Amino acid sequence: MQDAITNIMNKYDLTGKYLDQFAVNELEIYFSNAIKRIKTIETINSKAATIIKEAAAILYEEQPELLRPGGNSYTTRRYAACLRDIEYYLRYTSYAIIAGNTNILNERVLDGLRDTYNSLNVPLAPTVRSIQILEDIIQNELKFIDTSDRFIISEPFQYIIESLSEQDI
Repeated sequence: MQDAITNIMNKYDLTGKYLDQFAVNELEIYFSNAIKRIKTIETINSKAATIIKEAAAILYEEQPELLRPGGNSYTTRRYAACLRDIEYYLRYTSYAIIAGNTNILNERVLDGLRDTYNSLNVPLAPTVRSIQILEDIIQNELKFIDTSDRFIISEPFQYIIESLSEQDI
């Protein structure tokens, strides 16, 4: 897993260059919102169970057919697997938020997801919706006003959503 700092330094190290103004600006941006990243992670860590429970409640209220016979969350085992997946998305997006880099999402979440979901006949739309709900809950919890601050939260969630939406699962 790379964070924003490692990612920038690796690019310059590979080419044998000193950090230029562009690299310094990227580092300044990362450090300038570090407190907001930490606050976001603290909120996620302290309220993870509640966030997951709320996300599931909203998802199943919007799409009750998932809980009915034949639905993808029908049976206790499938319901538990859905909650586990929501927890995974929340946890890995928290890693991406603190790192300021979405690479971990490819490494730990998105690579192989297509095969897994295809083999289990997991519908994509409810998965994407659950990720959007997680983002909405956290955005509402933190109430960042500045668009760039809101981007700290939205970037990893939107990255997963866009990646899943591009795939034909």
